Amino acid sequence: MSDFDGGAAEGRVNLTPMALRSLSNLDFARLGADAVAYLRPVVMNGALAFAIHAADGTPIGAAPNADLAAAAVRQHDMEPMLVH
Repeated sequence: MSDFDGGAAEGRVNLTPMALRSLSNLDFARLGADAVAYLRPVVMNGALAFAIHAADGTPIGAAPNADLAAAAVRQHDMEPMLVH
């Protein structure tokens, strides 16, 4: 059995539990970094907005609402995750 299981045809790689346990802290922190962006509610200029952050926490954008923020993330072939 391989450490990589399914999803390869769609560009995804699913790691087995054994492979996940063998990742270094740095490799684990980078896991999914190019596939996930986090949305966080913030106040900008006195109004509610949603900040967009890369998986490592780097700010990469903002939008006036969660739907627009999620759409922007999906346009870049990433999956949005809400942080609250």
